[in-house]
Amino acid sequence: MEKQITRRNALGKIATTIAVAAVAPGAFAQSQNKKANNTIGPDLTDPTTKYPRPPFKRQFQPFPGLAGKMDPVPDHGEKTYVGSGRLMGRKALITGGDSGIGRAAAIAYAREGADVAINYLPEEEPDAKEVIALIRQTGRKAVAIPGDIRTEDFCKKLVAQAVQELGGLDILVNNAGHQKTHESILDISTEEFERTMKTNIYAPFWITKAALPHLKPGSSIIGLSSVQAYDPSENLYDYAQT
Repeated sequence: MEKQITRRNALGKIATTIAVAAVAPGAFAQSQNKKANNTIGPDLTDPTTKYPRPPFKRQFQPFPGLAGKMDPVPDHGEKTYVGSGRLMGRKALITGGDSGIGRAAAIAYAREGADVAINYLPEEEPDAKEVIALIRQTGRKAVAIPGDIRTEDFCKKLVAQAVQELGGLDILVNNAGHQKTHESILDISTEEFERTMKTNIYAPFWITKAALPHLKPGSSIIGLSSVQAYDPSENLYDYAQT
């Protein structure tokens, strides 16, 4: 049987520990530090040096451009984002879901447990295929709906198809936007101005209007904005207005 611990025994052990520390303080401290170091875990990573940084080489692509052809290829969380089930069972529609913020959202939503439909321009099909594959890798349903959101008719069809193929809708992300630089307002044609307005202002209105009857209490409608709203650039006159 173990000896019963008495107050005298306990005080004796404490005194012995103090004595050892006094006789060999260096060794004692080293032992304690070693124990502490074993509980720290992996070294921290400096996020400011983890990813590629400007300046990047100048690159040009015909409109609308593809993320897959950029150098370096943008990181949307393809290899790094880990979900935790926060959107399990949700059904989301994301416009502009082939690249940029829309692509990152689609990947994250799927890994959080949501089924996702993405809209994109037909010219962006290569990027969209990658996103669809990434969604399906998570075991979630992925719906690809190419088309131009500049007409009310297509916006209605977009929502109807998303609802039908997802089996409902409870998250709408109006992410798609059109932006093109012009050195002067004199360089912006009426057609170009109209494209920016219809993509950035008309489309979110049409899509939200079409989606609202399908959204139950607790659903989410998410709209994106830009620094251009309060700090506009001289070469983005039309985009900054939207």
